[in-house]
Amino acid sequence: MEIFVKPNFNFVDHRKLPYIICIIFIILTVVGLIRGINYGVDFRGGTLLQYHFTQEVTAEQVREVLDEFDLSASTIQRFSDNEVAIRTPQLTLDQRNQLTDTLKNQIGELKIVRNEEVGPTVGSELRRAAYLALIFSIIGILIYVGIRFELRPAVTSVLALANTGIMTLGLVALLNIEFDTTILAALLTVLGYSINDSIVVMDRIRERLNYRKREDAKTLINTSLNETLSRTIMTGTTTIIAVIILYFFGGKMLQPFALTMLMGLLFGTFSSIFVAAMLFYEWEVKKPLRR
Repeated sequence: MEIFVKPNFNFVDHRKLPYIICIIFIILTVVGLIRGINYGVDFRGGTLLQYHFTQEVTAEQVREVLDEFDLSASTIQRFSDNEVAIRTPQLTLDQRNQLTDTLKNQIGELKIVRNEEVGPTVGSELRRAAYLALIFSIIGILIYVGIRFELRPAVTSVLALANTGIMTLGLVALLNIEFDTTILAALLTVLGYSINDSIVVMDRIRERLNYRKREDAKTLINTSLNETLSRTIMTGTTTIIAVIILYFFGGKMLQPFALTMLMGLLFGTFSSIFVAAMLFYEWEVKKPLRR
């Protein structure tokens, strides 16, 4: 904790290395997106099976049966102690009957509540809705931050936000993580975290612009980042620790979500310091806001 007592790091003079790191990750992101996103059942269509068991059932019990059918990519949702819904890739009638019989033999008596096919048309519509959710969330944040602050902090914060979202999505594609509604939830959570972190930094920059107008751009940015460094690092660290614990102890189904969150948190913290603040610095050098 001693490094946070009176930090005096010169972020501005060492900004070239973070720029290089950012470019490297952007290249990896482009490679991942060109390679293609591995869409889950929610987005590409499949089979929806919902069962009501006569006894309590856990997701782990259902997962063991699905693994026997090479359906580990399926998603499981519990509605109660004895009712679950399973989304799997497209299954034939015989495959569905075999899966139902195996669940009955290994877990207990059950009743089929739903047995439906989710076609690719529905999947493509959901995929479109997911991207619209991401786009409109970014636009909404831009409008809010623009009203709350000024255009310049709003633009640089949203650019950092977009950088976080795009790089996280790109690495999800590069690592071949199945993109489903859980990963979409992780991305939206990361966007909220990232903009919150950037706003803290921008708020301190705005305060110094208002009350210490004689500071040059370099001093303004370095001082603002050092004053918010403890908050940025400690908030990020405690959140990352929670996500790491979730990854190792939350079960197999939550590991992709936790990994996506972990990447997003790291990118979000990086973007707040080395994208939002540094872009503001470059802009401030070329055209000072208040002099």
